[in-house]
Amino acid sequence: MNRRTLLIGGLAAIGATGTAAGWAYSRRDFGGKDLTPTEAHQAAIGGDIILVDIRRPDEWQRTGVGEGAYPLDMRRNDFVTELDKIVDSNRETPVAIICARGVRSNRMSRRLMEAGYTRIIDVPEGMLGSNAGPGWLERGLPTVDG
Repeated sequence: MNRRTLLIGGLAAIGATGTAAGWAYSRRDFGGKDLTPTEAHQAAIGGDIILVDIRRPDEWQRTGVGEGAYPLDMRRNDFVTELDKIVDSNRETPVAIICARGVRSNRMSRRLMEAGYTRIIDVPEGMLGSNAGPGWLERGLPTVDG
C-alpha cells in the first residue's frame, strides 16, 4: 500500500462520516443512556447518581475533577472492585462515567454493563468536549483539585 492509496482510502472514510473524528472513533451503543455534563453535575451533587471520572491522575491535576465526581483511574486492575465499594456493592446504582472526550467513558460503560451494572450512564462530551458537545470545562462547571 502506498501513500496515495492511504490518502484516498482515508478521504473516502472521512467523506462517509463527514468528519475525521467520526472516522477515527464511532460510539458504540452500550444499552445505557447519556447525560450532558450539566445534567451529570446536577444529578451527582443532588445524590441521584454516582459520577466517576475515569481519567488518569495527571489529567485530574491539569484540569481538576468535576465537582461531585469520584476520581477512579480506569487503568487500575481493581477498578470494578473499587467502584463496588463506592456504590456499596449495589450494581443497580445509577453510575455516570466521564473521561476527557467520551471515548474511554463509552468503552468503560460497555465494560461495566458486562460486569453486571444495570444503570450505567455515559457523559460523551467529557471534560474537554467532543462531537457530542463542548464538555464540562467549556460549560463552566465547577471542579475540585485533582
